[in-house]
Amino acid sequence: MKAKVWYLAHSGFAVQTESSFLIFDYYLDEPKGGTIEQGVIDPKELAEKNVIVFVSHNHDDHFNPVIFEWQKTIPNIRYILSNDIPEIPNAIMIGPDDTVEQEDLVVKTYRSTDEGVAFLVQIDGLAIYHAGDLNDWEWDGAGDLINGRVRRAFRHEIKKLSEKPINVAFFPMDPKLMEYQFKGFDFFLQNTSAEFVFPMHMWQDYSGIAEYKKRLSNKDMADRVIEIERENQTFAFGENY
Repeated sequence: MKAKVWYLAHSGFAVQTESSFLIFDYYLDEPKGGTIEQGVIDPKELAEKNVIVFVSHNHDDHFNPVIFEWQKTIPNIRYILSNDIPEIPNAIMIGPDDTVEQEDLVVKTYRSTDEGVAFLVQIDGLAIYHAGDLNDWEWDGAGDLINGRVRRAFRHEIKKLSEKPINVAFFPMDPKLMEYQFKGFDFFLQNTSAEFVFPMHMWQDYSGIAEYKKRLSNKDMADRVIEIERENQTFAFGENY
């Protein structure tokens, strides 16, 4: 596997593959200046790249319309957007359980347990999964009926991935779920073969990652979980691009 991953913020990631620069769920309130190494998308820095922008749904912690300004600077940019995002010309609007096939990539979507979609992207021999808000959202006070319905829907979607090779995955580990923070993440880890899994949707509280890894008796499984310590971290797999 050969790729470079930038953790931007919250559920936002960028991935450099051999041919393309992928951006998932970029949501920063406004461009604050800086480079990709500082967690900021500067379109001038990407002007010569083949850029593909993914948005899983319209929540403002996953979507910022500033992404549409980038096309003024990046000639070779594509948008693959959940169909609850306002449509723009030339964007590919996609709903759950859909597939988009282009010459250089294949995108399969899965139904979220909140809004929008999750993405499985195949490009340059890599399989990259971004869950969006697909998670086992168990909340105190929601009641067994609602929590049970969400859990069943969540597990149904994750089991669709059980036989699919995944190199890099981005998956929620939300501390606001409190005692249930790790339930969805644990099910995903145990029921897929994802090589490297990045926790996300953590509201800048990354303490749960180390705690979760300590709970795992299987070292190989623990090694699959990437420890994020802060925004703007970079992770290289194989030879750098």
